[in-house]
Amino acid sequence: MSNVVVVGTQWGDEGKGKIVDLLTRRAQLVVRYQGGNNAGHTLVVGGEKFIFHLIPSGILHPGTVCLIGNGVVLDPEVFLMEVDKLQARGIAVGPKNLRLSERTQVIMPYHRRIDIAREEKKGAAKIGTTGRGIGPCYEDKVARRGIRVAELLTADLLRAKLNDVLPEKNFYLEKFLGAAPCSQDEILASYLKMGARLKPLVANVSVLINQALQQGKNVLFEGAQGTHLDIDHGTYPYVTSSNPIAGGACTGAGVGPGQLHHVLGIVKAYTTRVGGGPFPTECLDKIGDHLVECGVEFGSTTGRRRRCGWLDAVVLKDSARLNGLTGLAITKLDVLSTLNPVKICVAYEVNGKRRDTIPATIQDLEGCRPVFEELPGWSEDIREVRAYGDLPANTRRYLQRVEELVQVPIQIISVGPDREETIVVQNPFE
Repeated sequence: MSNVVVVGTQWGDEGKGKIVDLLTRRAQLVVRYQGGNNAGHTLVVGGEKFIFHLIPSGILHPGTVCLIGNGVVLDPEVFLMEVDKLQARGIAVGPKNLRLSERTQVIMPYHRRIDIAREEKKGAAKIGTTGRGIGPCYEDKVARRGIRVAELLTADLLRAKLNDVLPEKNFYLEKFLGAAPCSQDEILASYLKMGARLKPLVANVSVLINQALQQGKNVLFEGAQGTHLDIDHGTYPYVTSSNPIAGGACTGAGVGPGQLHHVLGIVKAYTTRVGGGPFPTECLDKIGDHLVECGVEFGSTTGRRRRCGWLDAVVLKDSARLNGLTGLAITKLDVLSTLNPVKICVAYEVNGKRRDTIPATIQDLEGCRPVFEELPGWSEDIREVRAYGDLPANTRRYLQRVEELVQVPIQIISVGPDREETIVVQNPFE
């Protein structure tokens, strides 16, 4: 038995979906442990594109059971839409291969309206949320006023919850944010209907995971977003509302830390960020345009153009420490082909002083200037390469330098978007 946690090491969008899909071949269970439909995974399998927001990408593998943990916030409409789309494409989805924690928090219509109205009210000072209601839902969870999946299954429970919370939400929407209120009758009718569809999938996910562990099965834990969007350890306040770091798998799935055997950090060969927030290595020039165009850097969830820049080893070293990384998976390495030189940020300079860690305040981070190390680039097309030793010498030198800086071995290298365009140096399940 071997259990692996897959985490993003940057600001999300590192290509976790493809790596999870690859590793699922060796896992019997895949568990999503945090976040909501503000995240998206794009997979290309046999030239066919799949985009996932809530359902783990392991659903494409027959015999694999996908679980959504209590740490997730679930928009049932989006979730059921994903189920319907997969079934329409001939993919089996049901209680045998997809289960949902009864303790998962539910995104309600007022969460989405509050999210959007807040951003509009902030104007230029907005955080850059996706407007999906993620943050307001987590707020209600912490305030002990959230609605969980189990409460969608009984009309009396749901009605009582709405009686308690909706008057306050509508007052806030109308009087402070100037937005339209929500109808309790409409919410009750639509959410009970969706609850009836969810009911066959609802289970105690923590118990299911424990049973699998006792049976010696391999479990893959999948986070959304990236380490530096973590609510505690990210570039606050430009962060998400949950804990994408590996420790979040314990609270978000209901397992003890001793069950997490390996932590694989996904690293895009350069750096991207969506929305607001400081970005020391951002390239606002033709290099940035190249990365956007060649890397097809547009959000799976929002379609927004991603901000792009050189690889930031300061960010990666922080991620190695925060997650206890045991291995790295490098994605989109092919996008760097034809760039010469290629750069890696090895430190920051602040007021003439060099620092090797990320400062705690946004003001200090915005004042950081990257200290770059240049390496020779390569012009060869590497998408057909399937063995590490067959990569161009300069490509290998780049990868070796990343390993030296982060002090974590590279185990997987993605050289193209398709499932097969991958070099596996060492499978973390072995």
